[in-house]
Amino acid sequence: MVVVHRVFRRESALAPRLVRAVPDGGTARAAQVAAHLDDYVMGLHHHHSLEDELIWPLLHARGADGGLGERMEEQHQRIDRTLAVVAEWLPAWLREASPIAREELALALAEHHTVLLEHLDDEERLVLPLVAEHLTVDEWELVGRRGLEGLPKDKVLLAVGAILEDATPEERAYFLGRAPLLGRLMWRLVGRRKYAASCRALRGPLDGETGR
Repeated sequence: MVVVHRVFRRESALAPRLVRAVPDGGTARAAQVAAHLDDYVMGLHHHHSLEDELIWPLLHARGADGGLGERMEEQHQRIDRTLAVVAEWLPAWLREASPIAREELALALAEHHTVLLEHLDDEERLVLPLVAEHLTVDEWELVGRRGLEGLPKDKVLLAVGAILEDATPEERAYFLGRAPLLGRLMWRLVGRRKYAASCRALRGPLDGETGR
């Protein structure tokens, strides 16, 4: 979970910067950033749905959630509300890439980042010890497998790249060691280059940020 959380920490921090780096009227670039935001939101919702399906029912059935389930659900709702504000400003920004819509969208994404970090910190501090104590290894590994299986096939290699980007060598070895042989070959032959090219295309304009 911590490795996946790093993805959401990194991408939610980058999101306001990516938006602010789009020039006035840069609708083509705005569309590119918006597509990335769509993928980010899809991944976050998928992650939360897996927790709701595969973690919380087991902790509750084993009398181990201690009321944390309600706290996590409330935080999920707060996160969803921040994303609703993002969704409200995206169409206006996509139409004209105007400075007002750009700043409002960036502010909404910054608020989302703040609320998300609180949730991720709580999960790592409060929930992961319960998972380690009350879930079996097979139950926990199912969460990871379903995380990739539930993604669109054309997004899987990019998701693998996002997970491995900030992973330690030990984490990389653990993650890839549990992937099927075909998956490991695809990552080495295609995935690494595909993810690197995607990052260059998306993040390249940040090199010229003006500090807006």
